[in-house]
Amino acid sequence: MLGRGFHDEELRRDMKRWPFKVIDDRGIPKIEVQYKNKTKLFTPVEISSMVLTKMKMTAEAYLGKTVTKAVITVPAYFTNAQRQATKDAGKIAGLDVMRIINEPTAAVLAYGLDKKLDEEQKVLIFDLGGGTFDVSVLAYADQVFQVMATTGDTHLGGEDFDHRLVEHFANEFKRQHKKDPRTSSLAMRRLKVACEEAKRTLSSTSVAHVNVDSLLEGIDFAGKVSRARFDELCGDLFRKTLDTVQSALDDANLKRTDIDEVILVGGSTRIPKVRKLLQDFFDGKKLNLRINADEAVAFGATVQAATLSGQEVPGVDLLIDVIPYSLGVREGENNFAKFIERNSHVPIRVEKEFVLGRDYQTAAQVDIYEGEHPNARNNHLLGEFLLDGLPAMKRGETKLKIVYDVDADGIMTVSAKDTMSGKSKEIQVNCMSYIGPEELKKMQENAARMAAEAKAEEERRRGEDEEEQFTTSWEGDGPRDDERSEVRGKSEKGGRELNGGSVERKGRS
Repeated sequence: MLGRGFHDEELRRDMKRWPFKVIDDRGIPKIEVQYKNKTKLFTPVEISSMVLTKMKMTAEAYLGKTVTKAVITVPAYFTNAQRQATKDAGKIAGLDVMRIINEPTAAVLAYGLDKKLDEEQKVLIFDLGGGTFDVSVLAYADQVFQVMATTGDTHLGGEDFDHRLVEHFANEFKRQHKKDPRTSSLAMRRLKVACEEAKRTLSSTSVAHVNVDSLLEGIDFAGKVSRARFDELCGDLFRKTLDTVQSALDDANLKRTDIDEVILVGGSTRIPKVRKLLQDFFDGKKLNLRINADEAVAFGATVQAATLSGQEVPGVDLLIDVIPYSLGVREGENNFAKFIERNSHVPIRVEKEFVLGRDYQTAAQVDIYEGEHPNARNNHLLGEFLLDGLPAMKRGETKLKIVYDVDADGIMTVSAKDTMSGKSKEIQVNCMSYIGPEELKKMQENAARMAAEAKAEEERRRGEDEEEQFTTSWEGDGPRDDERSEVRGKSEKGGRELNGGSVERKGRS
């Protein structure tokens, strides 16, 4: 949902599966939630910022100091809009986002820490997570990582496997009881939780049970699924991952035998059938399982943060990443004029010269796209601007120099300049996720308030728990008055912060 408009076709398909309501607010999708007994609407960027805020608080609690900067990872196949939305979420959470880094690239940083190679090694990262799938091919030598190709599918992952199980058991329930659990969002939510647990179980056992009490209209459900049946239900999705692997190899101009290491990242790579298919694809090559599939990306992001902070990290001197989509502008009626081919290394700067196609044209519309379709409007519009005030010249005489500049985060700036008059204009592409200064400030204040409320609630509960422990664990003389007062003070402090200064004490039995 991040970085997409409400009418985005993929988003509309996803909405049919989700157990929560999405509202159209002038083309921006907003999620309807219940917060403090009130219905509130949050943008995907705000929801993402809440996750980052929680992670920031967790890091601060562990480190014992304030965290202000972060490296954030994203799926390699994220669009520019999704990357910018991620940066916006970081700002709302009070973070200075040092770098946006592709998840497979982060994983290979973790891999390279203990490697000292004299010869270049080709590494393939197979990153199958909960909702996205990425494949990256990298060359590594002399402590330099160079991404050769990256590709992926932002709609393939563990949730898709869960959905196959949910549909299977929903049909089974309907067949048994002549009632369809799809009519109840609560029933489907509970069934999904049970199916996700069953999927995890099948990674280590041959059979998993799915039991949900009172699934629909008081009817209990009990079912089971074998690993073989699960593999059958998801077989086409598993095989689809191999098409992406082959595409990445083709983009890198490599054969299967050129790959020295295949590294697995993401929880869904624990599925035995996925591993078997991948190993067979590489003619029985042993897969690299030494890296923790759940922690590799976060570990690599930490390495990148250390490097950007000026720390010397053994095994890592330089990281050269690529852009996932071709970039260009609309030329003429609908032709997509590519400036930068996908899988080009970043940072990169490319300039091209265009001539105006009409007599006495005094303005030029510059439409910026990313994608692979030859027709511009079939690609993703990133931004647009009008360069006006041009001298009135005959067709072909006015020349524009257009410059595409992509930084290491994949964020781009596009400029156009009339070579004769010097008239110019530029735009930093921020797309639909762009948040203006006033709205950003409002979101930051709201996020800070909610974080303070969450912290106060946590402190209040901790205080009550400690008081409860004193009440139940002391016998005979009981706790001293000063000890009890200290614990009660913690609870009341949290209550004051939560309720704006008013403390309501309830009697304890």
